[in-house]
Amino acid sequence: MLAIEVKGLYFYYVKGEYVLEDINFEIEEGESVVIMGSNGAGKTTLIKHFNGLLKPIKGHVKVLGKDTKECTVAELSKLVGIVFQNPGHQLFAETVEKEVRFALENFGFSENEIRRRVSEILKYFALEKYKNLSPFNLSEGEKKRLAIASVLVYEPDIVVLDEPTIGQDAIQRKKIAEVLRGLIRDGKTVIAVTHDVEFAVELFQRAIILSRGRLIADGDVKDVLTDQEILKAANLLPSQITECAWLLRDLGFPNCIVSIQELEEHIIKALRG
Repeated sequence: MLAIEVKGLYFYYVKGEYVLEDINFEIEEGESVVIMGSNGAGKTTLIKHFNGLLKPIKGHVKVLGKDTKECTVAELSKLVGIVFQNPGHQLFAETVEKEVRFALENFGFSENEIRRRVSEILKYFALEKYKNLSPFNLSEGEKKRLAIASVLVYEPDIVVLDEPTIGQDAIQRKKIAEVLRGLIRDGKTVIAVTHDVEFAVELFQRAIILSRGRLIADGDVKDVLTDQEILKAANLLPSQITECAWLLRDLGFPNCIVSIQELEEHIIKALRG
């Protein structure tokens, strides 16, 4: 079964001023996909269609075979957990602990299971000591981790994250990357919206690129995010590793280098002549 099917999707907030135009793609169960593009490209509008917060003006979106036009947000949220870029738009409970408990209680988990899951997820995201505080007393980075924890705790089939690394230091960025790798290993469908090219090439198999509401590229993350024409069209910068490789093209370095290991191999090869 397909995790996400998008066919002929058109959407506008103001009639006639399309934010998304003729978007078509399929995401299989277990795929890891990054959605990228400049500000205003339509990325967040697109992912809001995955749990029914927005409905297509034309075309359709299906989630695990269910047409989002025929399902409620509550029904789709059991299948698709979305962590939005601004955690302030997502957090609402009196305490950190209640924030994480909410979905579990709403979806009918037993009290023993709720306590176990809440304890484990708060500890994992280094939020345990804040469990009795208001979420709004946390730093922006801590709020982001809490928003992620409140979704991952109920283990949806599809996990969608909007700019997951914003506001995170190097340690927490690494922690989030570890969490996503674990989800991918476990066969979850993981989708992220990000401007962080290094994060994208490090974790994801596939890249979908939007520009001005249209899909302009869809393919292997390494091929897409080392293509100069695509990056230029989407107003994206290459990763630092890729840019270094481009500067060394005269020495025979290929354009599609994305990892430090690949760059090291080609440097050693060049030095050996």
